[in-house]
Amino acid sequence: MVVTTGTNELETSDGSTYDGRAERISFDDSKTGVKGLVDSGITKIPRMFHSGKLDLSETSLSASNIISIPIIDLQEVNKSSSLHAEVVDQIGSACRKWGFFQVMNHGVGVDVLDEMICGIRRFHEQDAEVRKTFYSRDSNKRVRYFSNGGLLRDLDQPANWRDTIAFVANPDPPNPEEIPATCRDIVAEYSKKVRALGVTILELLSEALGLDPSYLKKMDCSEALFIMGHYYPACPEPELTLGSTEHTDMDFMTILLQDQMGGLQVLHENQWINVSPVHGALIVNIGDLLQNGPCTREKQFVKSG
Repeated sequence: MVVTTGTNELETSDGSTYDGRAERISFDDSKTGVKGLVDSGITKIPRMFHSGKLDLSETSLSASNIISIPIIDLQEVNKSSSLHAEVVDQIGSACRKWGFFQVMNHGVGVDVLDEMICGIRRFHEQDAEVRKTFYSRDSNKRVRYFSNGGLLRDLDQPANWRDTIAFVANPDPPNPEEIPATCRDIVAEYSKKVRALGVTILELLSEALGLDPSYLKKMDCSEALFIMGHYYPACPEPELTLGSTEHTDMDFMTILLQDQMGGLQVLHENQWINVSPVHGALIVNIGDLLQNGPCTREKQFVKSG
């Protein structure tokens, strides 16, 4: 049993005091993130990661066996006016009904996608002393490594079991030497490719809204590009936490590269639906700035082993 005694302090049933803010500060001061906890050999996760009672079993997601987010093939989008119109209709329908869809044959090679995943993993799995040099909570930095953006701000919310390396890719990208050597080349290539895809999707979204294809681009919706490489180490108590708690994206649009572990879930008609990984696909998430965005959460990354 836990009894609230103050804003940040809790009194437990054995009479001891738990200071949540102090725990978060200590964790942040380590500059090694969740990966550092795992490397230290912990068998119990810190209380700040506890997400309460979780029900993530397949039985609670029975609809996910027959329902999945739309998959849209962009290969033929410019082959004929009828095929183009069909893709525009598919995107419009997906946005209205889901706020989420997957795209295939989108122009970003599978080799680029796979190497991007590997590059981000290489960064997070390198020596902790190297990672520490990039650790920062200064949002003005164009490259920074951190764990939980709201760690010291959202004290009433459970922390996510994840670490992040983030890059400002446009309009003021970092100098190459600012990017970690473990992922420098692939981050530059991936940024270029995914920005081009983003422009294409914005054009199709404009048409789906009944507007000129260049409408959203002229509003500078394609100017800002921010890349976040999340890492979710195996967790010793996966039943207590989430890799990403329930949320919507506070942006215009997110293009998500999912690995093959699975675990991403989308809230659709009050039912959490699994988004099964499709190798070579990218997931498009309509964010809050375009419309009230869809709610998502991620659980796969907290599986032990």
